[in-house]
Amino acid sequence: MAIAVSARNITKTFKLYDSQSERLKDLVLPRDFGEEFYALRNVSFEAEQGDIIGLLGVNGSGKSTLSNIIAGVVPETSGELILQGEPAIIDISSGLNNKLTGRENIEMKCLMLGFTQKEVKQIEPEIIEFAEMDKFIDQPVKSYSKGMKSRLGFSINVSIDPDILIVDEALSVGDKAFAKKSLEKMQEFKERGKTMFFVSHSLGQIKEFCNKAIWLEFGEVKVSGALDEVAEEYETFLKDYNTWSKKKRKQFRQQGFARQSETSESKLNR
Repeated sequence: MAIAVSARNITKTFKLYDSQSERLKDLVLPRDFGEEFYALRNVSFEAEQGDIIGLLGVNGSGKSTLSNIIAGVVPETSGELILQGEPAIIDISSGLNNKLTGRENIEMKCLMLGFTQKEVKQIEPEIIEFAEMDKFIDQPVKSYSKGMKSRLGFSINVSIDPDILIVDEALSVGDKAFAKKSLEKMQEFKERGKTMFFVSHSLGQIKEFCNKAIWLEFGEVKVSGALDEVAEEYETFLKDYNTWSKKKRKQFRQQGFARQSETSESKLNR
């Protein structure tokens, strides 16, 4: 099977600042200010054409950062990412311009991807109908609920027929009927051999839909491989995690964040 996505040592760092003045100093002065934070560190994997990969991990593990890098929304700091095909991400937090109407967002997105005005007019009614937007389509997106934004974003991205589809928590917002319709659309993509990455807090959805999984923990790959094996380990972890006290969960997060702030050199010297 052909490789659709190849990631080699993908690393993404951000700077954390104690104050706005420290941020400004880092921009204009030669001395280095701020603390380097590893949102992802040395993440490697391959996705074959037709793979449906679930991204697992508790909040702050790096799932959305990895999703956005695969989609081309943000660049990696280092490493190599090779895609065979056009990606699209469905994420309620990105992809829509709040100042534009729903219809204007459809037109802008499609034109940016190389569709002609005629082609946009042909697919526009299908997008609006699938999203169940009706009279709201000509209202500014800033007035939409999270569910409406999710429906519109999903409808646009599945209608442009991407080769690689990334779904980041989009089905967790909105009504169950639309979530069911969206899963059916994703099932259609699966049958057509599309490559997909699926981020969801619902382990049940991932077990039902995916064939592989990547478990991220504080920006690093903890386990990856066949879905059954990864899901079993992750489920065991979750059962323990859900019994932890607030104090123990806080300690777990603090230890993880400390690792993410640790430079590669200091890790090697431990």
